[in-house]
Amino acid sequence: MKTSQAEIIREYGPFEGSRNIGGVTYDGNRVWFAAGENLRALDPESGAELTTIDVAAHAGTAFDGRYIFQIAEDKIRKIDPETGTVVATIPAPGKGADSGMAWCEGSLWVGQYRDNCIHEIDPETGKILRTIESKRHVTGVTWVDGELWHATWQDDKSDIRRVDPRTGDVLERLDMPEGTGVSGLESDGADIFYAGGGGSGKVRAIRRPR
Repeated sequence: MKTSQAEIIREYGPFEGSRNIGGVTYDGNRVWFAAGENLRALDPESGAELTTIDVAAHAGTAFDGRYIFQIAEDKIRKIDPETGTVVATIPAPGKGADSGMAWCEGSLWVGQYRDNCIHEIDPETGKILRTIESKRHVTGVTWVDGELWHATWQDDKSDIRRVDPRTGDVLERLDMPEGTGVSGLESDGADIFYAGGGGSGKVRAIRRPR
């Protein structure tokens, strides 16, 4: 397994009125983050906040190319980012114990914090299609270039790891600096991971290794 230190290349926030970041996604232009009482978007170039949607946003956030999916308590809401309208709601597989979330190839991938696993679920019904086990508490999930990456945060240590999507075996690991954790993870489709910073109230940009 290849290991290295995570390279943080930029920090955003903390943001007024938000004490915790629960999830992160990227729509190609804006970085969206779950800020507890609402869902917010920032410009990754300037760092400026762009918009807020008044919907509960406690954990994972994902973007399917048209809609945002947002976990709050035991539900996943499908939201039109242009209007803020909730167009559908499905049950979250962890019934409130869910963490990160990602979209890939027609499925949602939902991390389970204390259950140390990732569920692939049907985005229309919430039905669990399969499960990938992890050795640590899962706190974020993302796909990029056919690679499955997920974040962990346990015993005051956090990392971002690339795993074999068939077996869950760890192939590569980026260790976060001491005192920093990842709560929500998303790729920009190229060289950057966006990561929620939990109680720091920050969103961080981390270089994706090549």
